[in-house]
Amino acid sequence: MPPMAKGAVPAQKAKNFRKSLGKLIVYCKRFMPAIIVALVFAIAATVFSIVGPEKVGDITAEVQKGIFGTFDYRAVVKIGLFLVTIYSLGVVFQYVQGFIMNTVTQKVSRSLRRDISHKINKLPLRYYDTNTYGDILSRVTNDVDMIAQTLSQSVVMLISNATMIAGVLVMMFTINPIMAATVVGATIVGFGIMTVIMAKSQKHFLAQQVNLGAVNGHVEEIYAGHNVVKVLGGEKRAKTVFDKINGRLYTSAWKSQFLSGLMQPLMNFVGNLGFVAVCVVGGALAISGRISDFGVIASFMIYVRMFTGPLGQIAQAANSLQSTAAASERVFEFLGEEELMPDAPKTELTSVRGEVEFKNVHFGYTPDRTIINDFSAHVYPGQKVAIVGPTGAGKTTMVNLLMRFYEVNDGSITIDGVDIKDLSRENIHDLFGMVLQDTWLFEGTVRDNIVYSKTDTSDEKVHEAVKAAGLDHFIRTLPHGYDTVLDDKTSISAGQKQLITIARAMVENAPMLILDEATSSVDTRTEVLIQEAMDALTKGRTSFVIAHRLSTIKNADLILVMRDGDVIESGNHAELMEKGGFYADLYNSQFATE
Repeated sequence: MPPMAKGAVPAQKAKNFRKSLGKLIVYCKRFMPAIIVALVFAIAATVFSIVGPEKVGDITAEVQKGIFGTFDYRAVVKIGLFLVTIYSLGVVFQYVQGFIMNTVTQKVSRSLRRDISHKINKLPLRYYDTNTYGDILSRVTNDVDMIAQTLSQSVVMLISNATMIAGVLVMMFTINPIMAATVVGATIVGFGIMTVIMAKSQKHFLAQQVNLGAVNGHVEEIYAGHNVVKVLGGEKRAKTVFDKINGRLYTSAWKSQFLSGLMQPLMNFVGNLGFVAVCVVGGALAISGRISDFGVIASFMIYVRMFTGPLGQIAQAANSLQSTAAASERVFEFLGEEELMPDAPKTELTSVRGEVEFKNVHFGYTPDRTIINDFSAHVYPGQKVAIVGPTGAGKTTMVNLLMRFYEVNDGSITIDGVDIKDLSRENIHDLFGMVLQDTWLFEGTVRDNIVYSKTDTSDEKVHEAVKAAGLDHFIRTLPHGYDTVLDDKTSISAGQKQLITIARAMVENAPMLILDEATSSVDTRTEVLIQEAMDALTKGRTSFVIAHRLSTIKNADLILVMRDGDVIESGNHAELMEKGGFYADLYNSQFATE
């Protein structure tokens, strides 16, 4: 297949702009009554502004009469009071519509972020395997903010200015068709050029949003792993990649802003041209006697500005719509991603014995590459099962399948004889406590991080879990003990983070347990303490332990030795060592190096 031409993707995406804006309108459907009310107030305020210049012309006419005859002071005051009234009402109406639209904007933004947050929890892990976190965060922040900005400003601006243009046209043709036609003729060219520029800039606005997400993704990844980057001397490569992505963002942003920036000066030129045309044509008509009232020319001089000014603002709003269309495309593309297979629970497990069976399980992350080949194993209640093997053998994958983070391609997994497909994911997750190799802590107190969702846990149980995990001394050395807030400024080692996650699993007290390299970040002395705590934690519970340090799983009831997605050996430590097979070689080679 030949490579896609440069810019082909943005051009294709540009075709979906109307569809994206349509989705945004449908999404805002429940807010439409409030939006319509706001637009009505905006239109009313605009109408008052349109009526004003005609009355200014009437004042000019009265002044002209006073120069050559009797000055009607009362008529001028009456017109002046009328102008003050309609302009004051216009200010009030503008404030009301602004208040309504800002309220709607914040509600829409909150709703979008909430939907994205819910969507994040519904997406399969496969999605996160192929997309950067930074790009996802960019959709939550930059893209939603762009949509909010358009709702609060550009929509009302478009309606108000469209009303202004229509109203001014009516008033000008009512007053003098010849001068009105002159103004219209001077602005038609501007509209044509603006339309061409908008069409050219669409693809660049989309590319700008896409490249902005790519920059955020790269920065997030490099910042998260900055220690590794420094240790491996990857600063130069990271900078090169960043410069490349940043260069693409610069190019797309420069092109989109350059093209859109042409519209404002173009509209200013058209406005000045219309102003000159009105002066010339109006003067000619006055000389020829076709206009006897100089108030007409005064009104038109104001109306010209009122007619051409909105064109520039419409151009500005059109620029915003380009970015909003691109942002909407990305937001609704994310919201439209395929979700996890919906749960169809036929039963619910509350009292669990802990019998787990894998029956001829096949699985691959992609259809063309199978990771697990015909995996079968029977785990009895209360057994401690160790899963060992070289990197890439499929150990963690089996745990992901057991937790239904991924669905098996073929075969089945049962808990107490019930296929996990007949259980809800929430029910399955409640059955397991997990301690993973990658620790996760959030900004909060030590106690909050330990209890997490088990907020009703008593202090006594928390203290017991902390002592069992070997954390008691560490927490007592912290400035505020359990109330110490863990954030970026807190000095805490990887091993201490691991201990906190182990204490969290102890507090959860689930009937079954999964330990994925739970002691990988602790020293040998701490590992002995943790091992004792793990033995107490796993007692009476069905537990699955993934370990590379084979010395930590010698007391396992069952050891499953995996290689290339298959179980090649099984048994306890003594039995496998006696066989002298792959496990024995693996253990001896590791023991020799330790």
